[in-house]
Amino acid sequence: MAKKPTNDTPNGSKPKMSREEYEEELFRLHGELVKLQYWIQAKGLKVVVVFEGRDAAGKGGVIKRFTDRVSPRIFRVVALPAPTEREKSEWFAQRYVRHFPAAGEVVLFDRSWYNRAGVERVMNFCTQEQYDIFLKYTPVFERAIAESGIVLIKYWFEVSMEEQERRFRARINDPRKTWKLSSMDLESYNRWYEYSRARDAMLAATHNRHAPWYLVQSDDKKRARLNCIAHFLSQFPYEELPRDAPALGKRNLSGRYDDQGAIADYPFIEERY
Repeated sequence: MAKKPTNDTPNGSKPKMSREEYEEELFRLHGELVKLQYWIQAKGLKVVVVFEGRDAAGKGGVIKRFTDRVSPRIFRVVALPAPTEREKSEWFAQRYVRHFPAAGEVVLFDRSWYNRAGVERVMNFCTQEQYDIFLKYTPVFERAIAESGIVLIKYWFEVSMEEQERRFRARINDPRKTWKLSSMDLESYNRWYEYSRARDAMLAATHNRHAPWYLVQSDDKKRARLNCIAHFLSQFPYEELPRDAPALGKRNLSGRYDDQGAIADYPFIEERY
């Protein structure tokens, strides 16, 4: 597994990235994702991307930047709620496999079957036997995924204890973010080292050649987003495909009538801004 890169400054943190620098590079990467989208469609690739990590590590923000400028029909996000009673009785990966891609699709899992190795393990939502079976057979399951022709990419987002606390407090104090803070988040805050040990066991058991883990240092949200998208792009030998430039042409104005007057008597919303 690749080592964490050395920081640029003596105090252990990189210089702050400006908003302009971030937006400029994100614009460029979005353009590359669009090129990749066409290439994946043309090649009929099936891609699964797993996003895992500590609570408040920034997974959702990265996924949003992945999908901002691509087609939701090609890049699909799957973020499943807590399992139903029926789903709890199923094979651990069954409800996720239902969402796997067809040819020409990319599925981004905002958390995945690895819930069993994280929250289910720490919170005792599964038995020791279920957990042991998960660690034993997940590499077999993922090898079968890879050998079936699906590209499987797994990211673990790592955030420091201090930054996680800062983000949790921001969620408490910002009415736009309170929905992000659940009872499970509070438990994860109180069980830092239990989650660390669960992470360590998961990585040790499921990091291998056909389905490696890629760790993303996420204390700096801007850099984490750019680094993850850039790494994802690097996993494909894609190229820009030739496409006919679209042309609007000239409107066909036959059948002209007062189309705006036709809707004038219907209630429009108040223009407050």
